[in-house]
Amino acid sequence: MRTPHVVVVMGVAGTGKTTIGPLLAARLGVPYAEGDDFHPAANIAKMSAGTPLEDEDRWPWLDAIGVWAHERTGLGGVVSSSALKRSYRDRLRAAAPGVVFVHLTGDRELIETRMAQRQGHFMPTALLDSQFATLQPLQADEAGVAVDVSGTPGEITARAVAALDSLDSTSPSAP
Repeated sequence: MRTPHVVVVMGVAGTGKTTIGPLLAARLGVPYAEGDDFHPAANIAKMSAGTPLEDEDRWPWLDAIGVWAHERTGLGGVVSSSALKRSYRDRLRAAAPGVVFVHLTGDRELIETRMAQRQGHFMPTALLDSQFATLQPLQADEAGVAVDVSGTPGEITARAVAALDSLDSTSPSAP
């Protein structure tokens, strides 16, 4: 990437946001923030109990991520956030104009298998269906790229970097 964007690594639970986010940040030479760390305790308790979050639960979480992203504007950074709905991404863009999304995508079976192998995470596999039901993929007018999650973390990260570089080279501000 030519410019220090703030990148939001997004996708349903189990796509590897927490794995790919730090790897991507390291490749880009910018700080990483774990989106789950921005959740209030009530959200974590709700998800741990197998109850999907409502929009009202998500707004304070998204606002906290937005503050972090805003503070990194011009400096760059990578943060993870499911950012499943367009309205969630719009809220993040309002807080930090210029934010770019890396949407981690993949086969539901692969994602469920990876989710089941996680240890110590509050998000149960039972909520995966609600995640897919809520997901609104990136639209053509949204700054971002979709990256398939098959392969190793290194391969996925390399695809994300290449896609971001390609995005930069097609933007009007690219040199």
